[in-house]
Amino acid sequence: MDPQMEISPFALFRALKEGRPLLLVDVRPVPGALTLEGAVPWPGPEWVPPADRDVVLFDGDGALAREAARRYPRARALFGGLELYDFSLDPAVVGEERFLSSSSSSFDPVSKVRR
Repeated sequence: MDPQMEISPFALFRALKEGRPLLLVDVRPVPGALTLEGAVPWPGPEWVPPADRDVVLFDGDGALAREAARRYPRARALFGGLELYDFSLDPAVVGEERFLSSSSSSFDPVSKVRR
C-alpha cells in the first residue's frame, strides 16, 4: 500500500467516524450491491476534484480507483476497494455503523446520480 496514493479501510472508517469532510467517489462503471454512505458516482474523465476537500475514490477491489487516483493530487484510492473494506470492518469490533449502504436501487445510470 502506498500511503500517498491509498487509504486503508480502517483509516477511512476512522475518518468517517470522526466526521471529516471527505468527498467519496464511486469510480465503478456500474454500481455494485454496496456503496459508501454519501458517495457520488465518478463524473467522468473531465472532472476536477474540489481543491478544498480530500477525495477518496473507490471501487470493488481497488484497481480502478488506484488508477484514477494517479490523476488527482488530493485524491486517494481505498486500498482493496469495498471488498476489503467490508471484510476487514467486523461489526462485532467496530459496531454496526460501518458507513455502508445498499446501492442497487439508489443509482440512476442515465443521469449518473445517486438518489
